[in-house]
Amino acid sequence: QVQLAESGGGLVQPGGSLRLSCEASGNSFRAGVMRWYRQTPGNEREFVAGITTSGDTNYADSVKGRFTITRDRIMNTLYLQMNSLRPEDTAVYYCNALIQTEGWTGLVWGQGTQVTVSS
Repeated sequence: QVQLAESGGGLVQPGGSLRLSCEASGNSFRAGVMRWYRQTPGNEREFVAGITTSGDTNYADSVKGRFTITRDRIMNTLYLQMNSLRPEDTAVYYCNALIQTEGWTGLVWGQGTQVTVSS
């Protein structure tokens, strides 16, 4: 069974920075495309950023130029560097990954980490 675990959330002032991590763990798996999403109460989960195995990235317009997604393929870890944070970035941030194991391929989600941007 493959699991994803996010970390790095917290409280930060507007204009500040945070770095989120998402570590994939389990036996004999391959992680394909990995993405960050976020969700606020009463709203649907929205796409933030994604990265392929070859390092191609894409971002939501609302975070372009402020957020950077990277991955460590050896350590199976996904990162999201968030700079120039705004109150509207406050949300629970989730990572997901397309996971391939022997006999199964599917999306796995982490449990989420809270990011609060407030003075």
